[in-house]
Amino acid sequence: MKSSARVVVIGGGVVGCSVLYHLTKRGWRDVMLIERAELTAGSTWHAAGGFHTLNGDPNVAKLQQYTVELYREIEALSGQSCGLHLTGGVMLAGTRERLDWLKMAHAKGRYLGMHTEIISAAEAKRLMPLIDETKFVGAMYDPFEGHLDPYGTTHAYAKSARIQGAEIVLRNRVVDTVQRADGTWDVVTEQGTVHAEHVVNAGGLWARECGRMIGLELPILAMEHMYLLTDDMPEVAEINAATGKEVITALDFEGEIYTRQERGGMLLGTYEKACKPWSEKTTPWDFGQDLLEPDLDRIAPSLEVGFEHFPAYARAGIRKIINGPFTFAPDGNPLVGPIKGVRNYWVACGVMAGFSQGGGVGLALSNWIVDGDPGFDVFGMDVARYGDWTTLGHTNAKVRENYARRFRIRFPNEELPAARPFRTTALYDRLVEGGAVMGDLCGLEHALWFAPSRAEARDDFSFRRSNDFPHVGAEARAVRSGVGVLEISNFAKYEIAGTSAEDFLDRLLPNRIPAVGRMVLTPMLNPAGMLIGDFTVGRLAEDRFLVFGSSLAEAYHMRWFLARAPEGVSVRSLGLELVGLQVAGPRSRDLLARLAQRDVSAAAFRFMDIARFDVGRFPATVGRVTYTGDLGYEIWVRPEHLRGLWDLVLTAGADLGIRPFGARALNALRLEKSFGSWSREYRPIYTPWEARLERFVATQKADFVGRDALLRAREAGPKRILATFAVDALDADVIGDEPIWRDGRVVGWVTSGGYAHASETSVALGYVEAAAFEAAAGYEIEIIGERRRARVLVEPLFDPAGVRMRA
Repeated sequence: MKSSARVVVIGGGVVGCSVLYHLTKRGWRDVMLIERAELTAGSTWHAAGGFHTLNGDPNVAKLQQYTVELYREIEALSGQSCGLHLTGGVMLAGTRERLDWLKMAHAKGRYLGMHTEIISAAEAKRLMPLIDETKFVGAMYDPFEGHLDPYGTTHAYAKSARIQGAEIVLRNRVVDTVQRADGTWDVVTEQGTVHAEHVVNAGGLWARECGRMIGLELPILAMEHMYLLTDDMPEVAEINAATGKEVITALDFEGEIYTRQERGGMLLGTYEKACKPWSEKTTPWDFGQDLLEPDLDRIAPSLEVGFEHFPAYARAGIRKIINGPFTFAPDGNPLVGPIKGVRNYWVACGVMAGFSQGGGVGLALSNWIVDGDPGFDVFGMDVARYGDWTTLGHTNAKVRENYARRFRIRFPNEELPAARPFRTTALYDRLVEGGAVMGDLCGLEHALWFAPSRAEARDDFSFRRSNDFPHVGAEARAVRSGVGVLEISNFAKYEIAGTSAEDFLDRLLPNRIPAVGRMVLTPMLNPAGMLIGDFTVGRLAEDRFLVFGSSLAEAYHMRWFLARAPEGVSVRSLGLELVGLQVAGPRSRDLLARLAQRDVSAAAFRFMDIARFDVGRFPATVGRVTYTGDLGYEIWVRPEHLRGLWDLVLTAGADLGIRPFGARALNALRLEKSFGSWSREYRPIYTPWEARLERFVATQKADFVGRDALLRAREAGPKRILATFAVDALDADVIGDEPIWRDGRVVGWVTSGGYAHASETSVALGYVEAAAFEAAAGYEIEIIGERRRARVLVEPLFDPAGVRMRA
């Protein structure tokens, strides 16, 4: 074993070997993988080996497509067979709601280049003769599903990496990772220490233990997972003889099972509701190529449904039961990327679908290490989507929930209950008592909408307009006609201070830095000129700024800030140290004037001003801006003042008709203004020119991150254009990822939308290919399998000149 390497990858499962291979593919030869036992000696060796391209996040789905296409490449390079069986597969819908979900997944696949097809239950029976078609209402067929040999595939990655210069060291446990003062690493192993520039934690079942070596608690948990292998089945032999092919794969949502052919029999696996974590707090280092004790009683309910839906299985003998642990993140997607505040430490773990996602994870992480950017939009699997607020207990509860729901529908208005409430503000009980239906955003409770009574405060889950519809509409109209109040404590807040704070922000952000007492809106770009942030920046003093952004990206943005902040600049996430309310609507100035201990007239407190002054008896920071696009203010206070401020605002605004509103009404209001949002309209695959944010980019500035790439992009012209559409919808509105059609061809995709209640219009925001964009053209947007007419809105539905918010 050599004593130094540019990169050390810890863990010899399919993910670690993929990362190693992709680093060599990028030309980095001085790379090493260290494995405590043998390759595959964790979760990989006992995996069922299935793969598919479907994922709820279209950007992750693209990387899954890449993974499937990669297998021929590593087979050819290594000479090692992956045991690839590209059989195709059916996803079976037992309910009308599930078929709607499949229609939406099929529609999403149109702009991802997938070749899925919605078929009848009878056609599914023709393709997969083992099913009882009377149990289903339809299905989706995907020709790119199948299975492979986990051992062969992992070794194909490893051999390909070795051929291209990598070193692999087996039977050598990493016992510590210690960072030197210069940011490099000592990887301490049983056989000696390796000095490395970069460390990749691909520890799989032991990723938590590897993370704890540097004081990192990763939000992952191993779950027991069972599948069984049947004896040879005559029905399988008949299908093979009649078709000359294997039995295709099948996924039965109602049975919570997946199945495929295994030799002369079938493999059947389940994600059962009565799931069981494994080794919840620590993973024993001596656990190797071992299996856990089977527990057929736990999966019996799923098997009973499976035997009804696949009658031949009830007649088959069980040859073997496999029960082994796999690691999961709380949302089921991988944890990939650099760790905030830790130089050159990377993770690639929680990849439970390793043979669907392992190649994409390796590609993204190797690009990230080599180029400083993954080269794709990978936020759906970025480790930074979980902040410092996660705990072992919270992770345990959410992973168990995710596992038990893996084959269940997640409706767009469905909030999952596990581990709630977890983080709350002082308003939580006030909101609940007031009839609020609460949502969970990054573990923090916030109001979604308000029911007439606490007894009616519930969501009826649906892909269509639901019971919240009239109440959200009333909230939105109350804001537009009078004044509304919304808690905004769930915004991300950062304090950036120091003598060089202005220079730091001026270099980091493409817009001009505001004067003291003023705010600006600005994107943030990566060196490729792509959008990685969307902020409001307020300047409280020459050397002190408040920056507001999306809570979804708080850890993501803190990682970016900390990696670039120079000496003399302090960057701090304020979290729940700063909480607040938004008051908005044409009567909001009247309300604030009653409470403010200063003049808040239009002349004295202008649009985009920010100042510190008392609101009632409470010291506050107040900004004249709101996401509603109306006249309004954000009032920020310390947490001990929030409850009193809420009561004060409601009392003072009673005769003005003040009404609390929630996040869904806020969404309806921002749609009327064609306001985009981070993670939907603004992501790292779009430039500001494409996102129509050019007014927030000061290209006259001499230098800022991404400037050169941005100017090149402007010269080349946009590849796509963000547009707002009014949709001829019926009882369902867009939720995101629906295809946009023109002249019988898919020319774009929806990023977000909903119903703009105050304007009584169904709205969709989305990107259209530049060559296919014409404001006067006729478009269609596919909603639950049906194309609905859509027209481009050339100006916002509400107050297109922005008179109200500047009044």
